[in-house]
Amino acid sequence: MFKGLLPREAGFFDFFEQHSKLAMEACQELHAIALNPSEMKSRVARIRDIEHLADDITHKCIDALHRTFITPIDRTEIHRLIKRLDDVVDSLDSTATRMLLYELLIPRPEFMKFTEVLITATREIDGAIHHLRDMKKGEKAIEKYCRAIYEAENVGDQVLRSALAALFHDEKEAGPIIKWKDIFERMEVAIDRCEDVANIVEGIVIEAS
Repeated sequence: MFKGLLPREAGFFDFFEQHSKLAMEACQELHAIALNPSEMKSRVARIRDIEHLADDITHKCIDALHRTFITPIDRTEIHRLIKRLDDVVDSLDSTATRMLLYELLIPRPEFMKFTEVLITATREIDGAIHHLRDMKKGEKAIEKYCRAIYEAENVGDQVLRSALAALFHDEKEAGPIIKWKDIFERMEVAIDRCEDVANIVEGIVIEAS
């Protein structure tokens, strides 16, 4: 009887899954810019819409956290995870916005390599998040997804190094160097935030085991 009087737990796993889907979509939009730069304006606008949707999910999740007595995992971890997921989308949005602001209408080849790494990382995040609903059964799968995210982050580091080396070799003017360096570093931040998500997810699983 007492159990029936307690507030029901909010759909925190729903919030996580919705957020991870938006991150994947944002990466696909960035990749579309690499494939067809003429669509940059509309793609950047869509990424901005995605960022707004992600913010709304984050706010709803945090609001639910304040109102919910019983949570499926530690309250602090719920807050950390949704905020880190939001950081991924924010980094993707800032990258896209700067691309348009800088009028980088001819993407460098390294830009596509970065988008491919980001697509991989966010896809693996989505897989790991999906298995959080049943951590006992999904522990091995989550470990596999997180390992793939760490591998993607390592590839991202390699892409950044080679991208900067090529940039300083190819460009003679300071303007393009400054602009592209900013873009590449923002994309690297997005990949790092994906790694952070993996760390938080693994911590949640360890705590629950």
